[in-house]
Amino acid sequence: MTIQKLILTFIITSILTACSSKSENKMSTTEIFPQGEPLPNEWFTGSAFLKPLVARDKNNEFSAGSVTFLPRARTNWHTHPKGQVLLVTEGSGIYQEEGKQAQKINKGDVVSIPENIKHWHGASANSKMVHIAITNFKDDNQVTWLEAVSDEEYESANK
Repeated sequence: MTIQKLILTFIITSILTACSSKSENKMSTTEIFPQGEPLPNEWFTGSAFLKPLVARDKNNEFSAGSVTFLPRARTNWHTHPKGQVLLVTEGSGIYQEEGKQAQKINKGDVVSIPENIKHWHGASANSKMVHIAITNFKDDNQVTWLEAVSDEEYESANK
């Protein structure tokens, strides 16, 4: 199965599952998945949350989760040894690779992050942002966390 078919199958299954369980989870009509649990301050600045969706197993060499960033929240700089894909499902945010101009990302955008590229992502200053992160494993590793994105770097990316 090609990666495009796999991603499309995952998205359709996720939407159908979310639609059938909305009344149980008491979500708003704009959310696909519940907000999830808070993420650690050692890797994130501001309020960010994770709802795990797919765990690595014998069939999948990746994990997937819905990540919610409240306004101004963001990841630290980090890398992925086998890359990552972000599917923005709500709001607007920022994605930046080291040494490159920051990119605005919005609902409906797909960001394909190559392996071992130092980058960060998060919400814009005035909007929350939700994305589904699909992250591949290399051996037992899927992320290397680095230093925090400074307030100066973040403010510059928001211009």
